[in-house]
Amino acid sequence: MEFDGILVGVAIGLVLVVLVLGLANMLRGGSANRSQQLMRMRVLLQFVAIIVIMGVIWWRAA
Repeated sequence: MEFDGILVGVAIGLVLVVLVLGLANMLRGGSANRSQQLMRMRVLLQFVAIIVIMGVIWWRAA
């Protein structure tokens, strides 16, 4: 597997991990502050993942 494919997989995997952590926190009735932190982290990681994906598309097209 190429490096750029691994990079995209890691970015998406991190988003998935934070999403699952947030869902687990919500389902067990965890702290609302923790849920907010996880949601903010997920949004930031989604932004980073989109940047990585767009960068890989640009890199492959060049």
